[in-house]
This record gives sequence, C-alpha cells and structure tokens, in this order.
Amino acid sequence: MTKPDPRTPRERYRAEVRAEIKERAWEQIAGAGASALSLNAIAKQIGMSGPALYRYYAGRDELITELVKDAYRSLAETLRTASAAGADLAGLAHALREWALQDPQRYFLIYGTPVPGYHAPEETTGITGEMMATLLDAFMALPGDSPATPFDAHLEDHRDWADGHPAHPAVLHRALIFWTRLHGILSLELAGHFTGMGFDPAQLFAAELDALLAHRA
Repeated sequence: MTKPDPRTPRERYRAEVRAEIKERAWEQIAGAGASALSLNAIAKQIGMSGPALYRYYAGRDELITELVKDAYRSLAETLRTASAAGADLAGLAHALREWALQDPQRYFLIYGTPVPGYHAPEETTGITGEMMATLLDAFMALPGDSPATPFDAHLEDHRDWADGHPAHPAVLHRALIFWTRLHGILSLELAGHFTGMGFDPAQLFAAELDALLAHRA
C-alpha cells in the first residue's frame, strides 16, 4: 500500500517546480556547459518571471550546488550499488566509467574545470566521503604488500579526506593513485582528446586498470 504524501499541496508544488528548474538546468549544461547556466533563460522556458524563479532558488550558486550534490549522490549510489552486488575494484572502476559516459556534462560538473565564480560548500564533502569509503573498503580487501613510501608517511597526518576511515596510509595511497589515474583517462576521453587517434578508449581504460591492479595500484 502506498504511503500518503505528508507534504501539503503547496510543498508538493514547490518540490515539483524546483525539480523542473533542475531539469532545465541540466539541459542547459548539456548544451553549453555549467558556466553558461542562466536562471533567466530557465525562467522563460518554464513560463515564469525571473524574480519568481528566485523564490525557488536564491541564485545561480544555490542551483549549481543542488546539481553538484545530485551528481555526487548519483555516483555514490552507483558505486554503493555495485559494491553491494559484489563488485571488486575492477567492477567499481567500470561502474564509474559507465556512469560518466551516460552523462558527460554531469561528470564534468564535479570533476571538470571549476565553474567561474562558484565555490562548492563544505556539505558536499560528506557525499564524496561516501564514495571514497566504498573505494577504501575494496582496497582493504587486497593484500598489503606494497613497500612504504614517503607519501604514505605524509598521509599519516593528512587524511581528513578519508573521513575517519581506518585504512592504513599505504591503502590510502593506493586508493588515491587508482582514483586519480582512472579519472585522468576518463576526463581525456569525455573531452574528446582521443578522437581521431585510432584506438578504442575502452581498451585503454581496461589496460590502465589491469596495470593498476597488477601492481596493487
């Protein structure tokens, strides 16, 4: 039996309008990138005046923040679902790539060039921490056979990004290398830098993944 919606009609209408505004914003971003986002253009699309739209989002930055959080939540859920289904590190890597390919502009909103004049709030840190926790959990299941490095020692006192995860610094190091190298390939692929080079980017991604896993990243 479907549970009744506890929201008032006004609250439901507000949620619907905010959802439509975000949908139009994603369409703009897909067409011209996040830096071209225009609340006035969105207002015209949905038949609303500019001042009226500002009753739903106080400004461009608030709207971008909602989109950023939505993107992070989507990726975090993708990785969490893959992990719950038994995915290992390779499975998580492929889940990341599939998510990115589904919507490149969503990927670039959180991993691409920063939007001029926009600064993401600290509240997004918690969502990114969920993703890193999934990755670190997968790394902790691997044998810890990598020799200690100076960067491992550095991470002893610089691990705030791990959000309290108990992983050893060597595990943190391997996870960072794994995460950054795969994002490097993905960013180049999605930006079209491999176009015309004559090879399959999926094969490059797989080869880099194999190399990372062979060396325990």
